[in-house]
Amino acid sequence: MIISHAHRFIFLKTKKTAGTAIEATLSQLCGPNDIITPFRSASEGERQGRGPQNYRLDHPLKPKRPLLRRLLRRPERYYHESVGFYEHMLAWRVRAYVGEDVWRSYYKFAFERNPWDRQVSWYFYKTKTKAARPSFESFMAKRARAYVDNHESYMIDGALAVDFLGRYESLEADLNTALATIGITEPLKVPKVNVTPGKEGRDGYRSYFTPETKAMVEVWYAPEINLLHYRF
Repeated sequence: MIISHAHRFIFLKTKKTAGTAIEATLSQLCGPNDIITPFRSASEGERQGRGPQNYRLDHPLKPKRPLLRRLLRRPERYYHESVGFYEHMLAWRVRAYVGEDVWRSYYKFAFERNPWDRQVSWYFYKTKTKAARPSFESFMAKRARAYVDNHESYMIDGALAVDFLGRYESLEADLNTALATIGITEPLKVPKVNVTPGKEGRDGYRSYFTPETKAMVEVWYAPEINLLHYRF
């Protein structure tokens, strides 16, 4: 995620919506006082501006680093909430950390993706290290592993908490629409970064679903589907 004090915007990064590519693009707009959270080191070279900065903080609501990891001197995880600001922060936590004045006055935006398409991308991402990849059906059988909590990154108490919610399906156009709203009118190009391989070999995301798994997505992601009127 990025908080730009220079341009007074907050970008809330969701999962499997090209968020890393968007963040790589937005980094070029940031000044030295802006907040840029880290992402995986393999993609850091794709940033088009400043690298991670100003993301550590002390706050009474900030969780502590897990004791076991500290005792075992394990490396700090860049994506864990104990670092301060982190890449997939939930909207309520961002609001708590920045305070009401900043939250209300800054332009906030995020991106979403058709939940059925996103679910297939998530499946390939979560199983990419498996020697024998489980079937999509068996992956979906464990909700704790298969569920993607995107809407909590841009909704608070069931209500939309951002000023603009773009679509993955029109990513670059929507990003430039959001930026134009705050006076950044020079169009930006979004690179392909951190792309999860795997699903190109089948006939689109729909071919992965049975009637049962299709219905599961419809129930799990009702907030996104109702908000953006996505269809299978």
